[in-house]
Amino acid sequence: MGIPSVPLAELYEGCRESVTRQGGEVRLRSGIREIRVRDSSFVGVVMDDVTENSADACIAAVPHEALLSLLPEEMGEGNGALSGLPNIKNSPITGVHLWYDRTVMTEPFLTLLDHTTQWVFNKSLLYRTAETNGAGVRPISQSKASLSADADGQYLQLVISASYDLVQKPRQEIIDLCRRDLADVLPATRDAQLRKATVIKEINATFSPAPGVDRWRPTQRSSVRNLFLAGDWTRTGWPSTMEGAVRSGYLAAEALLAAAGQPKTFLQPDLPLEGLSRFWANRNNGATS
Repeated sequence: MGIPSVPLAELYEGCRESVTRQGGEVRLRSGIREIRVRDSSFVGVVMDDVTENSADACIAAVPHEALLSLLPEEMGEGNGALSGLPNIKNSPITGVHLWYDRTVMTEPFLTLLDHTTQWVFNKSLLYRTAETNGAGVRPISQSKASLSADADGQYLQLVISASYDLVQKPRQEIIDLCRRDLADVLPATRDAQLRKATVIKEINATFSPAPGVDRWRPTQRSSVRNLFLAGDWTRTGWPSTMEGAVRSGYLAAEALLAAAGQPKTFLQPDLPLEGLSRFWANRNNGATS
């Protein structure tokens, strides 16, 4: 299991550096109004300022509910290539950030069962590990400093996936619920003072892996020539996870290069199955061991 020890903004910065190092350009806050298609081929994109940029090919990595609004209407109608996208429903994720006046947790993270809270990440410990990194203290970024707790306190992040029941609940009710969960598994929180708390609801965080949803998930090669799709909602063989999103990027790059006559493999092999995962996989495949 890999857990980011830096804010995601810092994690993604490496991606931008890789693109620019190879002569590419990353534009921030550059909205797209339309993906322009002519004679069933991709020809360019229209920006929010109505300027048009042309390109040899395009990988659209936007959420599935946004894609149809960018493409010609007929692609989402009737028997259109992407007419099944509206059948893919979204699932919310709620994040709860708690700052305590003292140390209440020693583990880097916890997984909770039979509670509303599913994950508890010890951000103070994770950030501290990243700063020292076994080679002396590194300067802490402003973005990370704004999230860290005081030297004598602790910052925890709680994550609740498929949090449908929390979407309409008020902020304080969610905080109180999570604090009760923590009191069950982290007794030190019962006496600690909560200095600050924040609730962040991402209503359309992932697609919902409902039964039969794979029939609506398109492949990375679209029906439009030189237009390719990426996102965890595309057909990756995985559910709605960050790993699934990465797989979609590899598959989209492979499809683009194959169409250009330069086939190349990027997709990484799955990790070997171990323990109960291997047992259930063998059972489902009819094998015995």
